[in-house]
Amino acid sequence: MTSSAAATQAPARPPRPQAVLTVTAVEEVTPNLIRITAGGEGFAALTLNECTDKYVKILFADPRHGLVPPYDLARLREVAPEKLPRNRTYTLRHVDAEAETVTIDFVVHGDEGIAGPWARAARPGDTLTMSGAGGKYSPVADAPWHLLVADHTAVPAVSSAIEAMPDEATGVLIASVEHEADRELPDTPAGLDIIWVSSDEELLSVLGGLDWPHGTPQVFAHGERETIKAVRRILKDRGVPRESLSISAYWARGRAEDQFQAEKREPIGRID
Repeated sequence: MTSSAAATQAPARPPRPQAVLTVTAVEEVTPNLIRITAGGEGFAALTLNECTDKYVKILFADPRHGLVPPYDLARLREVAPEKLPRNRTYTLRHVDAEAETVTIDFVVHGDEGIAGPWARAARPGDTLTMSGAGGKYSPVADAPWHLLVADHTAVPAVSSAIEAMPDEATGVLIASVEHEADRELPDTPAGLDIIWVSSDEELLSVLGGLDWPHGTPQVFAHGERETIKAVRRILKDRGVPRESLSISAYWARGRAEDQFQAEKREPIGRID
């Protein structure tokens, strides 16, 4: 490499601080949703914000590798990439700054995946390692109305948004959650209509036929990638401008998170 090339090379990003927390409580909120509370001295390593969709990257290391957090990810990439912990993205359902704890809701589908089975087996005293938080959305108090579109994975963020809305907020929530026993929300403003559906196909049908209130809504729409692409097309047809949207995919059908995250930078992963 020439000296001029070296001079123009972008500096390496510093590693993200890792918060190493201890599980303090485990609660089965619904048959397929486990609520984990964790805290401790590692709480100070979190960079928090006021967004209602704030999220963290949780690091799950294979216990067979004997790794101890915080993990030296750069070193592992260099000498033992097969031992790298797996990243999973989760919304912070609640933050208690005074108690220095965070609460995360895990949707569990049997033995599928990494995070769900971990949450099902978690017990107080277990370690939970994460970095973050990111996030961009909070409900605007003076929005003409709110449109919330979500599947089960986005219900924790929707719940946080509902809790942040003023009592006089109005709007519509369309939520795709297959099992009625899993349809759990906090107290909602009287003017927020709740429509539960059992599939993404039904969600799109309801959204497409929605009786549109007056004014431009503030939209929060998150869920499976192809479904959210279809949601975006419906919103475009309704004339909702991009600046009124918080819209992205939380996952993609048939993809593990590593592949899904990599595809966000490719045409297949874009939601325009």
